[in-house]
Amino acid sequence: MRQKKPAARDSRTARRSEERKATSRRRGLLGLAALAVVTLLAAGLVARGGHGGHGGDGGAEAGSAGTSRTSPSPEAVRTEARGRPSASTGAGKSPKAKPSKSPEMSASPGPGPKSGTGLFTTASASGGLVGHGATVRRYTVQVEGGSGISATEAARQIERVLADPRGWTANGRDSFQLVGSGPHDFEVKIATPDTVDRLCGQAGLDTHGEVNCDVGSQVIVNLKRWLTGSPEFSGPVEEYRALIINHEVGHRIGHGHETCPGAGRPAPAMMQQIYGLKGCAPNAWPYDRNGTYLGGPAVA
Repeated sequence: MRQKKPAARDSRTARRSEERKATSRRRGLLGLAALAVVTLLAAGLVARGGHGGHGGDGGAEAGSAGTSRTSPSPEAVRTEARGRPSASTGAGKSPKAKPSKSPEMSASPGPGPKSGTGLFTTASASGGLVGHGATVRRYTVQVEGGSGISATEAARQIERVLADPRGWTANGRDSFQLVGSGPHDFEVKIATPDTVDRLCGQAGLDTHGEVNCDVGSQVIVNLKRWLTGSPEFSGPVEEYRALIINHEVGHRIGHGHETCPGAGRPAPAMMQQIYGLKGCAPNAWPYDRNGTYLGGPAVA
């Protein structure tokens, strides 16, 4: 019996050794599992951080003094349907205007090029202050290279729209001034459809080559709409351009969308006339010649 005791002790020693080895293996496996979890978590955090870090970077192509950068901002939602591209003056259909039999009525040119250089020329034209309001907004006019239109000519047309007595200066609060350089509050950019899609798309807007948008400090006008108006607009293209400017600048100075105030009455300039006039007459101006606001009920 005494000869068997060492064997028993050896057996117990062997079992304890195996138990220690098993414990060591379990700890090793647990350590590897923990390391894998930490690695996966770290990878997930890096992926989320990398994606979100580019969300606010909407840089346009640099290359000229007229080129701006866009970024999501309160201005970016002041488009049709609060964040959709502007359809009041585009989207294949556009607001109708009263037919004009004036000899000054001009035929619409072709739609112009689909794409340009992506670089903008700022009109050197400047003008005097228009309006008597205490709030003065200075603006520049910029035209994309390759669009085939004159920046100076476009600037003068826009200046006439904002100076018209039927325009926003009739509210007695807002004044405007065209500037060719220096500090300004917003830019009106006339761009080819592809460039409009790129600039507006940087703010998450889908303009599908057809419509305008209002992004950051920019009113971006689609060249196609500027040149051809819309098949639904029966007046001269110059009147259609007035609707583009009045609607977008209206958003810029704080106006939301409105709807028809009653059958036969002028459609508000802030109405999405493209979706139907609801019995109203087409109209491009926020005020009439007597200074009466041509508004309607607000659209929620």
